[in-house]
Amino acid sequence: MTDVITLGWRERLALPQLGVDMLKAKLDTGARSSSLHVDTLEVFERAGATWLRFSLTLGRHHPRTVQCQAPALDRRVVTDTGGHGSERWFVRSDVQLAGARYPIEISLTDRRHMLFPMLLGRSALLGRFAVDPRLSYTQPRPRPAFAGPAGRVAHEHPYGQLP
Repeated sequence: MTDVITLGWRERLALPQLGVDMLKAKLDTGARSSSLHVDTLEVFERAGATWLRFSLTLGRHHPRTVQCQAPALDRRVVTDTGGHGSERWFVRSDVQLAGARYPIEISLTDRRHMLFPMLLGRSALLGRFAVDPRLSYTQPRPRPAFAGPAGRVAHEHPYGQLP
């Protein structure tokens, strides 16, 4: 059996394929799927496939907007804690957390009234991590993919980040 890393109820993670170098997330073993707050969402077609263009705002004190695009994975009904269902778009992206990088499915939704812009559900945690609700921010901040000339950070964007 593989050793499971214990994380806190909130952690910092990265979504490198989407150009998100650091994001605070709530780890919720009661939620099946993961969700990410988006400010805008647009559906478009590219080479016969459905794609999503979306934006999110990172940082509270020095906010910056990240424009992203990714192929649409699916559109599914997600039930919230109150038992209400809503249809949401899903994308697949790598998550970088606790020294690991692996693909997860993420629903795109409006979480502006939530404390954390991302919720990492149990399907993204299963078999890799345990969550101790007494702990918080147990891992160091995610490190960028690599630093380019003059210390500038170069990110990986296989789906393409918008200018």
